[in-house]
Amino acid sequence: MPKRRPPHLQCEKTRHGKTVWYVRKERRGPRIRLKAEFGTPEFWQEYQDALSGLSVRSTKATAGSLAWLVERYRETSAWTTFSLATRRQRELILRHVLAMAGHVQATKITPAHIAAGRDSRSGTPTASRHFLDTMRGLFGWAVEAQHVTDLRGKISEAAKDRRFRSLVRG
Repeated sequence: MPKRRPPHLQCEKTRHGKTVWYVRKERRGPRIRLKAEFGTPEFWQEYQDALSGLSVRSTKATAGSLAWLVERYRETSAWTTFSLATRRQRELILRHVLAMAGHVQATKITPAHIAAGRDSRSGTPTASRHFLDTMRGLFGWAVEAQHVTDLRGKISEAAKDRRFRSLVRG
């Protein structure tokens, strides 16, 4: 007779053939994935943490951070009115921005930060322009929503570099 599993422990095979383990305390409740290998002390610690509610499923962005600001932006009609292609393009840009500076307070963003982002993309002028368009859209909305002070002028300052403008316009 096979050995019984501990309560609330579920096993699944992914489409890649890997076995993954989950804890689900309620019949239709959320599942918590256990990342450690089955049977190890780390696995059993994760299992106990999941049962006691200590495991954190996802980390929320700190209020006022750039990541928080982007989350709020994505919830607005300013974001949803963009076409799917525009949203995808801006999402990819924002993903890179958040990886580098998601923890930074949005009020601490300066023209130097915007210019550094533009300059890091200087090899591809179109990418630089799309970066600036994305930042203008984000901070333009943030000013209207009164999350930050007026940064639109600061972003325009970052775009005024004549060398950059000549690259973009051809």
